[in-house]
Amino acid sequence: MSDSGGHARWERTGAARHEAAYDEARAALLLGQMVYDRRTALGLTQADLAARTGMTQPQLSRLESGGATPTVPLLARLARALDAELDISFRPAA
Repeated sequence: MSDSGGHARWERTGAARHEAAYDEARAALLLGQMVYDRRTALGLTQADLAARTGMTQPQLSRLESGGATPTVPLLARLARALDAELDISFRPAA
């Protein structure tokens, strides 16, 4: 096998193919961190917030760790339970 770009081409193709998955994972992690930050600022346990939203504590834990992507109705319930305003918007890309 030569070093004439075969491996580099494979790396570029793989990265491009997985870019959407990386973006989704990053968004899930950021959302989970926002929920965690707001929950702890309010002094709520995961069990407290789960009860307020109709979730189980393990479901909330998974969401906070970035392992789950919530639906819009769940985001609305989370916002209410966290005494927060839900703001979903589309902005032009930078």
